[in-house]
Amino acid sequence: MPTRILVPSGVLGLGFDHQALAKGVANKPDAICIDGGSTDSGPYYLGTGTSKYSTLATRSDWRELMIARESLGVPLVIGSCGTCGSDQTVDWMFDLTQEIAAELGQRVMVARLYSSQTTDSLTAALEADRITALQPPVPIDAETLSTCSNVVALAGVEQINIALASGADIVLAGRTTDTAVISAIPVAKGEHVGAAWHGAKIGECGALCSTNPVSGVIQIDFDATGFTVIPLAEGASCTPYSVSAHMLYENSDPLRLVEPGGVLDVSNAVYQAIDSDSVRVTGSVWETSSNYTVKLEGSRLVGYQTSAMVLLRQPKYVAAARQWTQRLDTFLKGKIHQQMELAESEYDIEFRLIGIDATLGSLETLESHPVEVGVLMLVTAQSQDIANDIARLCNPYLLHYPLSDNEELPTFAFPYSPAESVRGALYEFALNHVLELDDPMDAFRLTVSEAG
Repeated sequence: MPTRILVPSGVLGLGFDHQALAKGVANKPDAICIDGGSTDSGPYYLGTGTSKYSTLATRSDWRELMIARESLGVPLVIGSCGTCGSDQTVDWMFDLTQEIAAELGQRVMVARLYSSQTTDSLTAALEADRITALQPPVPIDAETLSTCSNVVALAGVEQINIALASGADIVLAGRTTDTAVISAIPVAKGEHVGAAWHGAKIGECGALCSTNPVSGVIQIDFDATGFTVIPLAEGASCTPYSVSAHMLYENSDPLRLVEPGGVLDVSNAVYQAIDSDSVRVTGSVWETSSNYTVKLEGSRLVGYQTSAMVLLRQPKYVAAARQWTQRLDTFLKGKIHQQMELAESEYDIEFRLIGIDATLGSLETLESHPVEVGVLMLVTAQSQDIANDIARLCNPYLLHYPLSDNEELPTFAFPYSPAESVRGALYEFALNHVLELDDPMDAFRLTVSEAG
């Protein structure tokens, strides 16, 4: 019998097709596995140890999955709890699990796999040459490590399987690779290791590998020679194209995927449609590494930010928006120095022209002729008060600053009032490194307790 994994969605909190989930439960999977994390929305969530997903939506999805798990009597595993997988978000998920278990009258054993790192342990590892930079290299030293508010290590299958071996009904894992959560049980059950990792990569985002990506729910059957991926929503289907294409997703190399303990090679993989909906994959190869490494993610505070936006609609100013912001930038820096006695090194002003180059900035190559342009101003300083004061000083000039000295003052439009929006703490990713471990659990901690 194959090892059957039910994947309800690409991430907890996005919702899923309830009928498709019921169909998956009826197919009697060996486990329910789902991801809880993402770096798509930037470093803030790791920096603060918080989730970007709605608590109510997360709770609703998790409640339905806990009911499904109880009916099946199989493990329920989530990786990268609460977006970032920090210790704080693992505990956040544990609190939700306790509440729901009590509400449902369930008694469940819950394993919490923690992946946050301490500055002392990382500094010692750095001194022992056990931290290696990835490409592109990012400078690292003890000071860099000390400025990170959160650093997490990405767990692989070994850590997940140790948590499952505790007898836990539910595993709440800190930061993991997206694939580890799905591949862990097939690997533990002795299925084809290359297929386990490859199938997990294809299924990491749920139905994104199908023709109905928003439906969420898929089933993956792993066996001794390969895997079969089956979408469960009505009208959804997988094709060799949709399945093979997912190797391109969030991966710099479509044929090789680096994971803790090895590399997945799909150079010789064969994708075959076995019916109108399902795809069978064979030929995946797992290459075990000579040393065991886990990726590190770290985030640090770099300042505080306030934003303001003004809308340009006069054709003259729309056509010259970039020239206008360049002239305004020079003027504002002079005013800030004159009236606030701040050097340019003490703050930053950035303009993004929505409708022209807000996404790519100087890398933009396309020309356009918009009807209007939104000018987003981002002010960053070492304190929120200073950022707020700079934005307020800029306020009247955003509204009325002319394109030249010899013309009437224009009037633009603020889309909301107050014109300034406090964005709060600003974080940046500070690490792009791997940590070498003698034992896969050396950078992780496991706690098992009852909930309900």
